[in-house]
Amino acid sequence: MKKFLIGLAALVIIGAILFFGFVATYFDKSMNTVSYSTIEENSRYDSLSFIADLHCDMLLWNRNFFGLHKYGHVDLPRMQKAGMALQVFTIVSKVPKGINIEQNDDKTDQITLLSFGQLRPPKTWFSLKARALQQCAQLHDFATRSNGDFRVITNRRELERYVLDKKNNKQLTAGMLGLEGAHCLEADVNNLQAFYDAGVRYIGITHFFDNEWGGSAHGMKKGGLTKDGISLTRKMEELGIIIDLAHASVETIDDVLRVTSRPVIVSHTGVKGECDNQRNLSDKHLQEIGKRNGLVGIGLWETAVCGTDADATARSIRYVADKIGVDKVCLGSDFDGAIRTHFDVAGLPTMVTALQKQGFSFQEIDKIMGGNIRDFMLQNLPVE
Repeated sequence: MKKFLIGLAALVIIGAILFFGFVATYFDKSMNTVSYSTIEENSRYDSLSFIADLHCDMLLWNRNFFGLHKYGHVDLPRMQKAGMALQVFTIVSKVPKGINIEQNDDKTDQITLLSFGQLRPPKTWFSLKARALQQCAQLHDFATRSNGDFRVITNRRELERYVLDKKNNKQLTAGMLGLEGAHCLEADVNNLQAFYDAGVRYIGITHFFDNEWGGSAHGMKKGGLTKDGISLTRKMEELGIIIDLAHASVETIDDVLRVTSRPVIVSHTGVKGECDNQRNLSDKHLQEIGKRNGLVGIGLWETAVCGTDADATARSIRYVADKIGVDKVCLGSDFDGAIRTHFDVAGLPTMVTALQKQGFSFQEIDKIMGGNIRDFMLQNLPVE
């Protein structure tokens, strides 16, 4: 019996080492892949004034931010190599099993096991609010440990200072926080203040399932804003938190646009005019977002743009620019979103070539590759 118990204990220890040491990293490596690993250089890339991207889920993976990796899409060395000025880091707190773009319920969650496997604090295993706030704290910790190479931007004054400092220090880079789905507010609009205090500056009403605030494009009912969702939208306006319509149902988008006249974003998407599926924006919604001086982030993955290369993304960017203006479109990569992107962050020079093929001038490319995000945030972030 003693030998049996010793053997059982050894098996448990070996299993724990395998699970905690390898499984979480295995999922990161297998899910966050690229179509092309070769970086296509472009002579004009280094002349861009401000390189930025509107959506990245790197915080989900507990990857060493300071190490150079051969897997995944984003880390500090690759951001610096790309000359990235601003990357918005978005927080994923719940994802159903069997995730798809057509129809999902909220009964299951894959992130609980991932959080456990990554040895995140126990409070994050069962509380979506705690899970999301821990990811917020993680980004601020990166800034503290970066020796001044990385900042977290939360307001216009910080962004103005950063833009000036970035011109004199090419290695300097920055992040901002967004929330992918308001379900982590745990049905209490008062929890919005905690996320504002943590630095979150845009929030998507829904993610892959309907929630207490509104309907998802991928939910079971796909309804509009609930009564509480209307209250949430108005509270976000009061605090100066930008509304993200990515993943929102048609009815939710319509309701948000009725409730607010302020600029909104769609952080990572495609357009039905180039890639017609449940995931993407209609011309009607493009026009309405454009009228409000909003911003549309075009993705770097196949479902968004019906293609696996930079040319596919460039075609969708051209479509948006022609419909609502070149100053209202940008990159919304969805880096590290458990998807295969065209390339990782270091491959961004490839986009310049693809945009040149679409006939954009260098001044227009400068806007698309980050200038529009900079200018939008300078207009819409809280002043201080």
